[in-house]
Amino acid sequence: MLYGILLIVTWVVLLIRYPSRALPISGAGLVGLAVVIALAIWQDSSDARQLQHLELRIAYQPEQCAPGRPLAISLRNGASRPLLELRWKVAAYRPGDTTDLAENLYEAPRYRGPGALLPGDAWSDCLPLPPLRPGYRASTLEFRAERVDGRFGN
Repeated sequence: MLYGILLIVTWVVLLIRYPSRALPISGAGLVGLAVVIALAIWQDSSDARQLQHLELRIAYQPEQCAPGRPLAISLRNGASRPLLELRWKVAAYRPGDTTDLAENLYEAPRYRGPGALLPGDAWSDCLPLPPLRPGYRASTLEFRAERVDGRFGN
């Protein structure tokens, strides 16, 4: 914090004392910073558009999955670019309700995708349940992926 303030004060002093030298350098620095910010925003919006083409389905299927991992996950990459990384949070709802019944505890499982998944490819796995609020059975709930975040390659 102190270093940042010192840097800004130094830049202002140089700009006042030597405007003919500091102004072109400052302008080039601002243009470079604007280009970096624009590229970051473009990449983020591009990944968000690609995420809309993913098909992620979650179902409670203890008879088809291993004990302790009753959530069947299926993912299909309908995007035009390969999926490199995918993360999400599992939410649990009673049918027709809007209250998330999954507890967000520190020790709750972290859900991640398969890693690299080419366009058109599919992946499925069984994952553990998130901790549920007391008094609710997983068999009576609907599970959904929320806060889906991912990164795509070129």
